[in-house]
Amino acid sequence: MLADAINKTARRLPTWALYLVLALPAPWYLYQGLTGGLGVEPIKALEHALGEFALQLAIVGLAVTPLRRWAGVNLLKFRRAIGIMTFTYVFLHLLVWLLLDVQILSQIWADILKRPYITVGMAGFALMLPLVATSNNWSVRRLGARWRKLHRLTYPAVLLGGVHYLMLVKGFQIEPLAYLGVICLLLALRLRLTPRPRLA
Repeated sequence: MLADAINKTARRLPTWALYLVLALPAPWYLYQGLTGGLGVEPIKALEHALGEFALQLAIVGLAVTPLRRWAGVNLLKFRRAIGIMTFTYVFLHLLVWLLLDVQILSQIWADILKRPYITVGMAGFALMLPLVATSNNWSVRRLGARWRKLHRLTYPAVLLGGVHYLMLVKGFQIEPLAYLGVICLLLALRLRLTPRPRLA
């Protein structure tokens, strides 16, 4: 079966290899920007590429549990790596916007307050901060059951990322709607997988 083949390969693949593979797009995007491969607006294109890849990784992270439940594909060992690399690309996306696009500190704050899509994006980024800060074994042991509750912030963070992308684009475009639709579907599946509390 395909699921068995994927699981066998996943067991053999070390987690560090996934970090390495997922890190490769960043220097590639930068190289394209420096060599004219990103078009006439390389900063905007770089910003978009980093943000879109972050959203794709976030969706993959959301899919880990439904894949195990419905398809028998077990990628749980990679979920932390996917989450950390998702934050990394969101952070790079934010840095490009801050340092290369806007550059003026007062303008940055004004954009966050006045442009709804930026407000939504920053809210999603803020939700990711406690997630990445506790994505380590020490935090899992220290927080215990509270760790799982805290990491449910993943759901609104990814949803805000999808809404941010939808609000960012101009006019009617299928791609951001497709991303948001997949996110909503995966969140709905997660709700079905969440056990309901038993009544006394």
